[in-house]
Amino acid sequence: MDEARLAVRFEEQRPRLRAVAYRMLGSHAEADDAVQNAWLRLSRADTAEVANLAGWLTTVVSRECLNMLRARRNRREEPFAGTTTEPFTAGPFTAGPSSARPSAAGHDAGDPEAEALLADSIGLALMVVLDSLAPAERLAFVLHDVFAVPFDEIAAILGRSPAATRQLTSRARRRVVGATPPRQVDLVRQRQVVQAFLAALRHGDFDGLLAVLDPDVVLRDGDAGLVRGARAVGARALVFSRAARFVRPALVDGSVGLAIVPQGRLIGALGFTFGHDKITAIEMIGDPGRLRHVGLLVG
Repeated sequence: MDEARLAVRFEEQRPRLRAVAYRMLGSHAEADDAVQNAWLRLSRADTAEVANLAGWLTTVVSRECLNMLRARRNRREEPFAGTTTEPFTAGPFTAGPSSARPSAAGHDAGDPEAEALLADSIGLALMVVLDSLAPAERLAFVLHDVFAVPFDEIAAILGRSPAATRQLTSRARRRVVGATPPRQVDLVRQRQVVQAFLAALRHGDFDGLLAVLDPDVVLRDGDAGLVRGARAVGARALVFSRAARFVRPALVDGSVGLAIVPQGRLIGALGFTFGHDKITAIEMIGDPGRLRHVGLLVG
């Protein structure tokens, strides 16, 4: 098959491959990397013997994701010399109702409506729990329960028997189904508050910021030190209004926060503390040394 025709076939598969990768990784940037690596593999491979291109590509992308998940877990387990325990550990973030069997629709990263639909299809509870699964558990659950890939094909990817893969998926499913509804509700409420904060920030709306900030809110900024009080914190936040277009929701230390990711590169993060549906504290992280050790995934 010539390269031009191969590229057309690959583009036909890209939305599904990206959907698979995103559900495994919880990160659009990493999903794009996995899919791009699959194309590089395909462009160098002898496809004459590939009878099922979609299945072949799904296998390649799945293995790429598995390697990324294992590398991510290894980074989180590495000690960081010269510092205390890093308080900001993040998981993937999406919005919308919980769903144990999300849609496999494609996604256009430049389309806000598509972003919202993708977020709704995955669900907060699922993505939070997926981030706590071992890499093999996560891959098995996503491929089988979300994309209906047979156990024998998943087993070949993982290097396990179909029976062992079935047990792995079952264990992951029990953890997903056992996600606690109260925690999901908390995250949904937090997201509403953070989205209101972000909308006000993007529009330079000082009153909108005051509406979601607790009167005694505290801002901890490594450069500016401590700022206290809604009006002072709101004024400080507005300094970054023009950069707000690069800010995306994320989970930071198990709570909804924000990540600053121009062109997909993490340069800062904000962790929030909540009380009575208000933001009571904001922690700004901008030091490159700390950011290198923040396990932050953005939805």
